[in-house]
Amino acid sequence: MFSRDRWQEIFQSISKNKLRTFLSGFTITLGILIFTILFGFGNGLKNTFQEFFVDDATNTIWLFPGRTSQPYKGFATGRRIEFRNDDIEDIKKDFPMYVEYITPRISRGGTAKYKGESNTYTTRAVGPAHQLCEKTIMMKGRYINENDILGKTKNIVIGRLVEKDLFKNGEDAMGKWVDIDGIAYKVIGVFQDDGGDNEERYIYMPYTTRQLIEKNTDKIDQIIVGFKLSIGYAGSRAFESSLNKYMRNKHVIAPEDQNGMFVRNAAEGVKQTLQFANILQLVVMFVGFGTLLAGVIGISNIMVFVVKERTKELGIRKAMGASPKSIVGMVLQESVFITTIAGIAGLIIGMGILNSIGVKLEDFFIKNPYVGTGTVVGATLLLIFFGAIAGYIPARRAAKIKPIVALRDE
Repeated sequence: MFSRDRWQEIFQSISKNKLRTFLSGFTITLGILIFTILFGFGNGLKNTFQEFFVDDATNTIWLFPGRTSQPYKGFATGRRIEFRNDDIEDIKKDFPMYVEYITPRISRGGTAKYKGESNTYTTRAVGPAHQLCEKTIMMKGRYINENDILGKTKNIVIGRLVEKDLFKNGEDAMGKWVDIDGIAYKVIGVFQDDGGDNEERYIYMPYTTRQLIEKNTDKIDQIIVGFKLSIGYAGSRAFESSLNKYMRNKHVIAPEDQNGMFVRNAAEGVKQTLQFANILQLVVMFVGFGTLLAGVIGISNIMVFVVKERTKELGIRKAMGASPKSIVGMVLQESVFITTIAGIAGLIIGMGILNSIGVKLEDFFIKNPYVGTGTVVGATLLLIFFGAIAGYIPARRAAKIKPIVALRDE
């Protein structure tokens, strides 16, 4: 029940003891401020991990050929495994329930020239689906398509920084012909990639074009299989196992030969990375809660001093008929009021600092730190609860003091 007299008493007590009130509130404000910033930094670390490690599609399985380290079914050790175009068709045909898309990749270094400018880049010979696994963003033109694959066209898609390197004074690269190792290619698109500068210095071409240049071979360096998201993490692990066994049987590789072929499931790597990020965040939260607890202990100590200072006043109140319940309620209400105001102030200041940081600490792997609404509400309620405990313990002790003993207190 609202009591105007009690609130007047609380405000009178606060106004008479400004320094004491400030110190009480400051410990709480500082505690919740540090907690908010540390928790926000933890989320900022998680943002960086997600952006850095989840730049590419997470529903992919990568197959890499190797060199056998064990004899198997009449084949000697040291045999070089080579993937071919028919592997792609066979995977699509035999795993239709799992495969969302599939693309080969052939990586080569090359020197690109345009007019008087030149530089060395990595060229990737790929299929149209490669845009999905790399999350490539087209700025101009288009990506490699099926017509390029079938026609073995000399069309290329270049990164934003490749255009910046070779085409000076803002010249548009679209439709221009670039010389790569003595062969002219037409630029049909310019892309950007959120993965950073290195990702924007690649050049993509049809994989059939690269195979044609290399004596019309059908060899490919690696295969990237995008699985359907609907199968989930467990389904992706089962698909990975089946695909591994299938390719080993096809290329006659011993099941236990780890060097004959390598398989990497992006979902597994992302899971481990995010687990690590979550552990870091838990550590940061632990430190933050420790700081918050230190603030609560601080206000508890101050409330003990406050009650001790007001012992004679409380004795007079009891002598005039005040019940122990009313005394506890008055001290408790003052403690909760100071805690709430100071805590909210700390939250507001902390959130303001986090909002102003943005990407300023990106070099320290903290990007866009934030605290969620649920965290803010939870921290506030927790603070009020601890504030109530901090005020209740000394208040209950004071309420038990006999008036005659309290009046003798100096």
